[in-house]
Amino acid sequence: MRIAIVGCGQLSRMMALAGIPFGIEFSFINDSDNDDTRCVDGLGSVVKLSDYWQVGQDAQALFDALGKPDTVSVEKEQLDIQILQALAPYTRVNPCVDAVLACQHRNKEKSLLARLGIPSSPSLYCVSAKEAMEKLKLPMVAKSCSDGYDGKNQWVLKTPADVEHFDSLNMQDYIIEAWIKFEREVSIVSARGLNGAIMHYDITENEHQNGILKKSIAPAANVSAALTKKAQSYMESLLTELDYVGVMAMECFVLNDELIINELAPRVHNSGHWTQIGSVTCQFENHVRALAGIELGSTQILGSVGMLNLIGTDIPSVNEMSQALCGNSKLYWYNKVPRPGRKLGHINFLAADAETLSQAMQPLAKVVL
Repeated sequence: MRIAIVGCGQLSRMMALAGIPFGIEFSFINDSDNDDTRCVDGLGSVVKLSDYWQVGQDAQALFDALGKPDTVSVEKEQLDIQILQALAPYTRVNPCVDAVLACQHRNKEKSLLARLGIPSSPSLYCVSAKEAMEKLKLPMVAKSCSDGYDGKNQWVLKTPADVEHFDSLNMQDYIIEAWIKFEREVSIVSARGLNGAIMHYDITENEHQNGILKKSIAPAANVSAALTKKAQSYMESLLTELDYVGVMAMECFVLNDELIINELAPRVHNSGHWTQIGSVTCQFENHVRALAGIELGSTQILGSVGMLNLIGTDIPSVNEMSQALCGNSKLYWYNKVPRPGRKLGHINFLAADAETLSQAMQPLAKVVL
């Protein structure tokens, strides 16, 4: 069995590490001009996209260079969808092209949610911020429909001056959303197998800074059974509608015990990294199992679990962090070149209860957050 993945980052790395024990081989598509592929070095063959395929050309050469994979998957939605469309006649693409296409464009994603009756924030597509202000009221958030992640290509509009400035940018292909005064941010990560079986991980509470995930805790505290059922129902509607295969993440705002969907991710997700230490089967293994047609593993949580992201250049060395780890905690390093705002690794923590977890996370949280 061979799986090809579009992308050479940390998510590809962790998928491969989860799949190799099953005897699965991996290929990685380097679809950018960045030749830094250290995240996946030694885990499979790396194919530079531009060496084998250009838009409009026969994709046979790319398929052959990848080792004729049994299936192709992705570690990101910010990609040229024509890569997947070109490979689809040669092999399975999971998640399917339509799923990635819907999730890589904010307005298409909004339309999908609306069609299924799943709530998201009120928004307007490609109208001036001045017009949006009259309908949505301030504050608002303007977001590029594509290539917007970790807070990139997003503008918070709080004042009429902000509105005027945004309109002066002459942006193309964007949405403007109403500002949601949410109580907290949560996510749910779920997997759907090739046979249609669906498994859910516990709802996770997330803390962001400047649009970048900094910290996750699972299970999220004080989540009602009704809210959990609602999140799982929304996810099942999406996975079934898209005939989805693999792991999907749904990021949500919580307001008055209701969920407002902020974003979908057609892939393994940062807010599910805790599953590596805190679940019987981690999200990466279940994604690989789904792609390979293997029965999904248990998503049972093993205790109170936390995750801290390691971001940017102002963090301790790997040696210092390793020495600071205690009990059931583990460092995951991505082998990436440090630069401001870049995710370089994460630390997972497992404890018997929420209080013990907080105590275990606190020393390193003070340093890395």
